[in-house]
Amino acid sequence: MDDYYTADEEDCYYSSDHDESLGGIDNDDSEFHAASSKKSTTQVITQESLLAAQREDLLRVMELLSIKEHHARTLLIHYQWDIEKLISVFVEKGKDSLFSGAGVTVFDSSSLPSSSPNMSCDVCLEDVVAEQMKRMDCGHCFCNDCWTEHFTVQINEGQSKRIRCMAHKCNAICDEDVVRSLVSKKRPDLAEKFDRFLVESYIEDNKMVKWCPSTPHCGNAIRAEDDKLCEVECSCGLQFCFSCMCQAHSPCSCLMWELWRKKCRDESETVNWITVHTKLCPKCYKPVEKNGGCNLVRCICGQYFCWLCGGATGKEHTYRSIAGHSCGRYEDDKERQMERAKRDLDRYTHYHHRYKAHTDSSKLEDKLRNTILEKVSNSEKKELKLKDFTWVTNGLNRLFRSRRILSYSYAFAYYMFGEELFKDEMSSSEREMKKNLFEDQQQQLEGNVEKLSQLLEEPFDDFSDDKVMDVRIHVINLSVAVDSLCKKMYECIENDLLGSLQSGIHNIAPYSSKGIEQAAEFHASWSSSKALDSSGETSRPEKASGSRDSEDMVCSSSKKRPRREGSFTNSKVTLLDLNLPADFMDQN
Repeated sequence: MDDYYTADEEDCYYSSDHDESLGGIDNDDSEFHAASSKKSTTQVITQESLLAAQREDLLRVMELLSIKEHHARTLLIHYQWDIEKLISVFVEKGKDSLFSGAGVTVFDSSSLPSSSPNMSCDVCLEDVVAEQMKRMDCGHCFCNDCWTEHFTVQINEGQSKRIRCMAHKCNAICDEDVVRSLVSKKRPDLAEKFDRFLVESYIEDNKMVKWCPSTPHCGNAIRAEDDKLCEVECSCGLQFCFSCMCQAHSPCSCLMWELWRKKCRDESETVNWITVHTKLCPKCYKPVEKNGGCNLVRCICGQYFCWLCGGATGKEHTYRSIAGHSCGRYEDDKERQMERAKRDLDRYTHYHHRYKAHTDSSKLEDKLRNTILEKVSNSEKKELKLKDFTWVTNGLNRLFRSRRILSYSYAFAYYMFGEELFKDEMSSSEREMKKNLFEDQQQQLEGNVEKLSQLLEEPFDDFSDDKVMDVRIHVINLSVAVDSLCKKMYECIENDLLGSLQSGIHNIAPYSSKGIEQAAEFHASWSSSKALDSSGETSRPEKASGSRDSEDMVCSSSKKRPRREGSFTNSKVTLLDLNLPADFMDQN
C-alpha cells in the first residue's frame, strides 16, 4: 500500500510476517496515547440528583461559616454558587463584609425588651397579638398578614429567590422558612412555586451548571468544575459546547461558530449572488438577470435600460449603441464594489463547499457503521489467527472525530484568514504565511482521513489472514497519524494563530484524543452528615421541597465535575490552611 502518513516514525507500528506482538495495542484508545488518570471534570445532574447537588454546596458553606441553611443559600445565590469566590471574600474582607454584601443579617434577639401581649404593626398600623407578629433576622417585626401579602407579591413578580424585608431601606433577605410557612397557609400553590425556584436557582444562577440544550429536553443539567471552555456529552447523547450551548464546534471559537451558522442560515450569500449576476431595473427596482448578448435589457415592467451602466434608455438601438445614450464613463467605486462582492462570494463558496463535503461524509460514514460492525462480527466467527478486531471500532471512532474536526476547520479558516474579524490584527504577508501553514496541516489531515475511510470500507471479512493483518497495521498507523495531526492542528491554532492575537475572546476547547468526554454521573462527595446552625448546635438542615417538572425545564442532562478531593472534607485542617480570621478561629 501507499505511504499514507506523515506522523513521526516512533508513533507508528510495523509488522513482520505473522507478527503477533501487536495484540496488546488494539484493545482501546490507550494504544495510541497513555490513558489519562484524570477524573471527569463534568457531571450530569438529573432531576433526582438536583437536590443532592444543591445540598452538597449548602452543607459546605453551613459547616464552614456555622450558619443556618437559608443564610447559606442567600450567600450562594448572591455569589452565583461560586464557593471559591465566597471563601475568597470571607478570607480577604471578613464575615461582616461577606454578610452585608449578600443581605444576610443576624439579629441578636436577646437585646430586645420582653414583648407585650399586643404589638402594633408599622405597615397596617393595627394592634395585633404578639403570636400574630413575625420578626425577621434583621430585627424588623410586622404582622403575619402584611408579611404574607408582601411575600405573595414578590413571588408573583419573580423575586422569590431573594425576597427582601419590607422595612424602608432594609436590604436583609427574609428567612425562607418563614416565607414558606406563611404563604402555604393561604396560597399552597405559591409556596410550591417558591420552593421550586429555590431549588432551580442552583442551575439558573450558577455559572458552573447549565441545562442540557437537548430538544426535546432530557431534564438533565451539566456541571463543569474546572474548565468552563469545554465540550461535553450529556447522558442523553447530545454533545455541545458548555460555553455557548451550541453543538460542539471546535476548533472554531464560539464567536466564529455563531457567525458561520448565521452566514449559512440567512440569505446573505443569496444577496451576494444577486449583486454579482443581476442589475436593478431603474423603474421598478426589481433585479433583472441578463439572458442574451445584447446590452439593451427589458424588464418585465416594460422599462428598457442599459446593462453596462443600469441607466434607463429608449427602445431604439443597434448592436453597437443605444439611441440617445452613452455610458462610456468608468465608475470606479461601483466596479470595485461588484468585484469585491464576487470575490467574497467565491471565497465563501470555497470554504462552505468543503465544510459541507466533510459534514455529508460524516453522515454517510455513520450509516456505514452497522455494515462495518457486521464485517467485524463475520470475521470473529471465522477461524483466523487474529481474534481481536477492536482496531476496527477504534479506527471508526477516530474517523468520526477527525471528520468533525476537519469540517469545522474550514469554518475556522474562513474567519481566521478573512478580514471580517482580524483585519487589523495581521498584515497581508503575515496572514498569507499563517494561512499556508494552516492549510498544509489541514491537507495532511484530510489526506490521511480519506485513506482511513477507504481502508475501513474494505471487505476485510473476505480477506486472508495475511491481508487482514496488513489492513490492521495500516488502520492502526493511520489512526495514530490522524490523532497526531489533529493534535498538531489544535496546537497551531492555539499557539501560532489565536495565541498571537491581541483580543482574547477567541478561545477553543482543548483537543482530546478520546473525543468529547461524556459527563460522569453525579455523586455527592460531601462526607459530613451534619451542619452547624448559628447557635453552634449540630443539626441537619431542612430539605427544600419541590422539584421541577420535565416539561418546565429548559434543557436536559449535562455533565458534572467531581468535587476536588480533600476539599473541606476535614474542617479543622481546612480552616487552618485557609488562614481564616482570628475571630472565626476562636469561635470554632
